[in-house]
Amino acid sequence: MNPTEMRALLSIAMLAAFSDSQKQDREREEVRRVAESLGGDFNVAALYQEVLLGRVDVASAAAALSTPGLRQLAYEIAVGVCDADGLRNAAENQFLASLGSALGLGQPAMTAAAAEADAMATAPLAATVAVSATAPVAATARISDAELDRSILNASILNGALELLPQSMASLAIIPLQMKLVYRIGQAHGFELDRGHIKDLLATLGVGLTGQYLEGIGRKLLGGILGKAAGGMVGSIGRTATGAAFSFATTYALGQLARRYYAGGRVMSTAVLQQTFTELTSQGRTMQQQYLPQIEQKASTIDMSQVMSMVRGP
Repeated sequence: MNPTEMRALLSIAMLAAFSDSQKQDREREEVRRVAESLGGDFNVAALYQEVLLGRVDVASAAAALSTPGLRQLAYEIAVGVCDADGLRNAAENQFLASLGSALGLGQPAMTAAAAEADAMATAPLAATVAVSATAPVAATARISDAELDRSILNASILNGALELLPQSMASLAIIPLQMKLVYRIGQAHGFELDRGHIKDLLATLGVGLTGQYLEGIGRKLLGGILGKAAGGMVGSIGRTATGAAFSFATTYALGQLARRYYAGGRVMSTAVLQQTFTELTSQGRTMQQQYLPQIEQKASTIDMSQVMSMVRGP
């Protein structure tokens, strides 16, 4: 993948983030933060300004992608951005239709990408067992403290590993897996949570769902590990470790913070929540080096069908 193609893919990701006019101010701030955080040799912050000022549009970005694989990848990334914080709305659907047309994609290619992203966006938080044809009930088994610790660590290793997979949808899977982790921790302490509550908690902690996906995709692009369509490249171990550290630390901090929050009856103030999350994230980044071999091993033994099963299942 050459710099022009990378620039086009990042532009399309940013345009997708801005396509929902209802959340544009929040989205702009999230994208700005991501652009500044990515850094590296590629000036993502400058590209963000060009997109924001309207100097880059869908047509020009699509025209820079010359191969069918890259055009399909661009659409998959855009669908992931639109679905990262929930199912798409009308404005986002209109944007994706325009993008698909500009990329010259047929309906089957667009439908397949959308269906995979939608399945992740709507995956149930709770494991269920059917007690009749019409009345599934949530599994309510309690989890011990030791099991919670193992669950948090295993989820952190898994999400770190997803950053090392070349598929764009692997990065999108991190979000529902984190939400399921929070749900299980809340349930272990007697709280039945819904998706809205968990999203509110993440927002309080500064974990933007769209921003998290964008950041993961940006790291994969800059690290050269995003998809066979991008040339089947494998990033350097340094950049690989950076991406894994991002998701490992965020998942670890989220799990441990949720454990303290629900064990204490959800009485922590916003300031304490945010400070604790920052401290736990720093701790998670330090721990990631210790668990990098397990993260890399996990990445080498997992595929997207298994990931989808985890997102949909218990």
